[in-house]
Amino acid sequence: ANPRKAAMPPANLKVVTAAQMTALEQAAAAQGLSTDTLMEQAGLAVAQALRRRLGGVAGVPILVLAGPGNNGADGLVAARHLRRWGAAVTAYLVAGLPSHPKPDNKLAAKLESARRYAVTILSPAADPDLTRLDALLRRSRLVIDAVLGTGRSRPLTGAVKEIMQRVSAIREQSPPTARPLLAALDLPSGLDADTGAVDAATPAADCTLALALPKLGLLTFPGAAQVGELQILDIGLPAGLGETDLSIELLTAAWADSCLPPRPLDSHKGTFGHALIIAGSRNYVGAAVLAAGAAARAGAGLVTLATPQSVYPIAAAHLAEIIHLPLPETAAGQVHPDAAAVIRAGLSRYTSLAVGSGLGQSAATLEFIERLLLTPPAPSLPTVIDADGLNNLAQIPNWPQRIDAPLILTPHPGEMATLTGLTTAAVQQDRVSIARRYAAQWGAIVVLKGAYTALAEPARLNPAGLVRISPFANPALASGGTGDVLTGIIAGILAQGLNPFAAAGCGVYRHGQAAAKLTATPGRSGLLASDLVNALPGVI
Repeated sequence: ANPRKAAMPPANLKVVTAAQMTALEQAAAAQGLSTDTLMEQAGLAVAQALRRRLGGVAGVPILVLAGPGNNGADGLVAARHLRRWGAAVTAYLVAGLPSHPKPDNKLAAKLESARRYAVTILSPAADPDLTRLDALLRRSRLVIDAVLGTGRSRPLTGAVKEIMQRVSAIREQSPPTARPLLAALDLPSGLDADTGAVDAATPAADCTLALALPKLGLLTFPGAAQVGELQILDIGLPAGLGETDLSIELLTAAWADSCLPPRPLDSHKGTFGHALIIAGSRNYVGAAVLAAGAAARAGAGLVTLATPQSVYPIAAAHLAEIIHLPLPETAAGQVHPDAAAVIRAGLSRYTSLAVGSGLGQSAATLEFIERLLLTPPAPSLPTVIDADGLNNLAQIPNWPQRIDAPLILTPHPGEMATLTGLTTAAVQQDRVSIARRYAAQWGAIVVLKGAYTALAEPARLNPAGLVRISPFANPALASGGTGDVLTGIIAGILAQGLNPFAAAGCGVYRHGQAAAKLTATPGRSGLLASDLVNALPGVI
């Protein structure tokens, strides 16, 4: 479904667990929308999406691997429509394997419909050595994985495992021009819909067609690596069905577009706020330049860069449009604790504050952070804290109770581990829950960076603990300086008057969108953080 066609005001997509998806289907049934109707609508949506992807299916050889439950029934409906449009379709009934029960009534009904439309039906009972399956895999242009759906989280075993391994092996053996497209229906078989745990035999899909709403496991590693391109299909669930109980969302372009304030013709530089960026040290001049440049490119009317005295002339040479505030510094070229008083004296001029990029770690920097943010009367300016701001903050006892400002914390997994005392692996294992837990504990918005960045709203602002997930997972962002750019983007958007959670989400989306645009060209590598800064006006 195209999020830009959503009803106004635009909303993000809800993300569900397997149990929540089942509850939505049951709620739909209570409103008169039967399971059979949903199957028919789901199968048709899948077939339509794949026909568009292939540019037509007349004469195209297609193999549907159909499992024993609703996922297999959806696949058979798709097979029927693809055959109706002229494809040469074979349905291979994985449900007919000896280790599985015979197809249930729903599957049997869809199977009979597929037969009436001349879909070729093949069962492993007639293919004991799986040689016919191998031949079908080699000659098919499209393979649809409709074996196991959201209700199946057990490991792949027996013949199902063998079939999935054969799918992977034959795709790997085929030259790229002859490799069949693998499309997973709702989720790749063997991927846990809730946790993202994935069986070793699960084949990596080229695309996954999620039905109605994306499942959390599709956006959680390691399973997310098997998903390929994720596409969400509308299957006709009533709008607003049970949405108040769903507390995870996927950021959409329509929502991000709606967040930015209008820019009227009679605006002036004061209309769009004034961001103060406190960043940089002798060893990390670039961090200051990237963060301040990103704030300006994100649309802030004015940006002031406060940086150590020796860094100022270098930064000024790169940023002609920025106001510069040189700060007292230590002998090592880091910000001096006395700089806190200089900054606090003029805080009333600004509408957002960002602290941390490239500041470095030292006793002096630690004291500066404490004097600036935690010493009464503590500032109330909406504040983004990143990088060394977080690393220094982690060393101050009871820091959450001593800060009054609305906070946006933007840790990468290592910084989150430092803040929480957890291991990085523990942080990565359940990113949504970790972000939500510490947002509540700290009373701050937590932006846990990484593939599918997770943003959590503190419970004091939303009792449900709303979490939003970025739709972007781009390895090009795994390079120095990209986090500094995100800090600047969020600060620049925050300066324009958005509420902090909206500013954080919009900033994360624009950051990922810029990277996606820059790396869309096949073979593109070597993305620089400064490329993101320059791409921002275009994506906004």
